[in-house]
Amino acid sequence: MPIDYKIDPARRRVVAIAHGTLTDADVFDYQRAVWSRADVAGFDEIVDMRAVKIVELPRPGGERLRELAATSASMDAQASSRFAIVAPDDLAFGLGRMYATYRDGDARSTKEVRVFRTMEEAVAWLDEGKAGR
Repeated sequence: MPIDYKIDPARRRVVAIAHGTLTDADVFDYQRAVWSRADVAGFDEIVDMRAVKIVELPRPGGERLRELAATSASMDAQASSRFAIVAPDDLAFGLGRMYATYRDGDARSTKEVRVFRTMEEAVAWLDEGKAGR
C-alpha cells in the first residue's frame, strides 16, 4: 500500500505518509484499515502527500472524493478532532481542498479538515488544536 502510517498514542495522532502512485483504492483502503480501529477514535490525523509522484484519478468531477468524504465522515468518533493534509503539489492541494469542502458539508463529520503546503504549518495547526481542547 502506498500509504504508510503510524499511530502516536501519546499525541493522540495518526501520521500517514503517501508515496509513489496514489489511487483512490489506496486511500479507501487506508481509511478502512485505520479508522475502523476503536483505539484511534477521536485522534487527530495528518496525511503527508509530499512523496506522491502521481495521483491517479478514476474519473473527473470529484464524485470519488465526495464518496471518500462521506465514508470518512461516517467513521468519525463523537469527539471533535483535526485532520491536516500536507500537499505542496498544486493537484494534490486542490484535491485536498475539494475533499475538505465535501467533508465539512457532511453533517456526520466531527473532524476539522485543512490543507497545507508545508509540514511545519500542518503540525503547528494540529498542536494549536490540542491546546484548545
